[in-house]
Amino acid sequence: MRLLEEEIDTAAAIDLWESALATTWDGPPVWVHGDVASGNLLVREGRLSAVIDFGSSGVGDPACDTTVAWTLLSGEGRECFKAALPLDRETWRRGRAWAFWKGLISIIVGTRDGNVEMANEWRRVVQTVLAEHRDGA
Repeated sequence: MRLLEEEIDTAAAIDLWESALATTWDGPPVWVHGDVASGNLLVREGRLSAVIDFGSSGVGDPACDTTVAWTLLSGEGRECFKAALPLDRETWRRGRAWAFWKGLISIIVGTRDGNVEMANEWRRVVQTVLAEHRDGA
């Protein structure tokens, strides 16, 4: 995180992370995709038609698959997605931390590789999850 300390609110980032670590998945085992990303979602005529690339699939915490709420959705779309899934507040907290983790790595990689557009998109994700965390959502 030191690489980005001039870009992000590190106190909020640490609080977000510790808040997620304070929770656990106590539900029954569930299948997770593990890499719900735009490249793994196929759309036909404006509707989701398939999910591909199950190389990261396994049994685990469903929070990892909620990252799509922050990485691909915004505003009303994010709220509809969250309302449609029967997950508790703690699972959403862990999912937000997954999106944050993925965002930090992607900013660093995008910046290192000169992919400014990718890095900036992930900056948006990181800022969104931090703002949502600060707002107590």
